[in-house]
Amino acid sequence: MKRRVVVTGVGAVTPLGPNMRLTWVGILDGQSGVRIIDSFNTDDLSVKIAGTVVGGEEGFDPDAYMAPSEQRKVDKFIVYAIAAADQAISDAGLDSISDNQKARTAVIIGAGIGGVSGLYETSVNLVMNGARRVSPFFIPSVLINLASGHVAMRHNIRGPNYGIVSACTSGTHSIGEAFRLIRDGYIDYAVTGGAEHAVCRLGVSGFAAARALSTGFNDQPEKASRPWDRSRDGFVVGEGAGVLILETLDSAKQRGCKIYGEIIGYGASCDAYHITAPLPDASGAALSMQNAIDDACVGLEEIDYINAHGTSTPHGDVAEIKAIKNVFGYRANGINVSSTKSHMGHLLGAAGAVEALICLFAMRDGVVPATLNLEAPDEGCDLNLTPLIPQERKLQCVMSNSFGFGGTNGTLIFRRI
Repeated sequence: MKRRVVVTGVGAVTPLGPNMRLTWVGILDGQSGVRIIDSFNTDDLSVKIAGTVVGGEEGFDPDAYMAPSEQRKVDKFIVYAIAAADQAISDAGLDSISDNQKARTAVIIGAGIGGVSGLYETSVNLVMNGARRVSPFFIPSVLINLASGHVAMRHNIRGPNYGIVSACTSGTHSIGEAFRLIRDGYIDYAVTGGAEHAVCRLGVSGFAAARALSTGFNDQPEKASRPWDRSRDGFVVGEGAGVLILETLDSAKQRGCKIYGEIIGYGASCDAYHITAPLPDASGAALSMQNAIDDACVGLEEIDYINAHGTSTPHGDVAEIKAIKNVFGYRANGINVSSTKSHMGHLLGAAGAVEALICLFAMRDGVVPATLNLEAPDEGCDLNLTPLIPQERKLQCVMSNSFGFGGTNGTLIFRRI
């Protein structure tokens, strides 16, 4: 018998704030976390902006989670993962479970690129100063699975431990696989999500060289991420982490936990078409959504809101709308759709996890987040894309989409409890 799986803890570090509460406030207030890059020289780059995590009075303080000496041994994506996981574990009270229960707890935190900043910095150091100056911590500092590894070591969690790497779908796939492990009885708890830090000279240069990033709004960074708008010209790279605690409904009730929502469906697919471009008929994305709907055993009329992948790229945005129409038919016009990447850019491997958290908060508060900067929808983008301001709506079931390079697709469905 398949078990019901719920979310009992949340944690986040995003360009809108150092936790999920401030991130959600920023979304409801229409704030943007896209800024001029000031952490490295962009004079020779066509891109000057990114969705960056900032410090300051209400910003992210890494020292609250790791000593500076320990931070120097890991890439920043691992610091973000640790912070978001610590928040989520505290929120769910997961540290209070027994050692035997921790042996049946998984940590699955994905990333799309992982330690790209560490790779860049170490390569420069190697060329400039020689092999003797390469840190002995270099290799473990950049490995994607070490985000999960550090979280497990901090909290003595001894169940399955790994990192899923599937480009911009990494966070969604991580949550989906953790959900299946609990539902099917292999584990009882999971710490899962995604983390990313690609806002460095190498990361930005690489995406810019591929002509994937917005270059037309360097003087107005808050306007650059504009999903489905006719003037969009590419995505805005972002950074951060999102982590969820999953457990069985029976366990959550027994522990007296607050429940953010139930995860009821997970679907995945591959376009098998191109390294970056979506299938012209959008059938790969549609298959992922349909697989999630079938897994959840819900009718099309039960989905109230879709948090879209919606990256602000010319081809990807149109393809996702086509996929939604292909799956939902006439029902598509009754669904709210929005892209919260318009608020913070594209967090790559962390995007799906942060957007899953946003879906849960949207259900909790009965508010559909807005798509910022959607002033003139592109041809064919004629659904209710929730432009500019949030819309109040009681949400019972919500869907979250993630699509990545290589044609990898993932979809999650959550239900209000």
